[in-house]
Amino acid sequence: MRFSDLPTASGVPELPEAEKNLIMHAELKIIGDHALMATDMLESMGHQTRVGNNTTNSSNLDSNEEADRIYALLSEGSTEFAAMAQMPFGYWGVALDKNGIRWMFNVAP
Repeated sequence: MRFSDLPTASGVPELPEAEKNLIMHAELKIIGDHALMATDMLESMGHQTRVGNNTTNSSNLDSNEEADRIYALLSEGSTEFAAMAQMPFGYWGVALDKNGIRWMFNVAP
């Protein structure tokens, strides 16, 4: 899925042309129920690739309530985050915790 595949959300600035074709979500299924996921960083949103955000622990959870609970624990003291929100692909959020570990949470629709 590319960033240009998503509808522009109200109040969210439009991406520059150079970023619209970047990867928003890529997923490679591996052993069992595990998957490797990837996304490009957006310079227009202040993203910079560095140790701490160059890899992300992703958790697929069973309910929005479970995602909210775990997100609240791991985002405490976070310096970079996207709050849990309903997205076209599910209920999603991400946070770089106080120890520099990036966590992503998703509840499939």
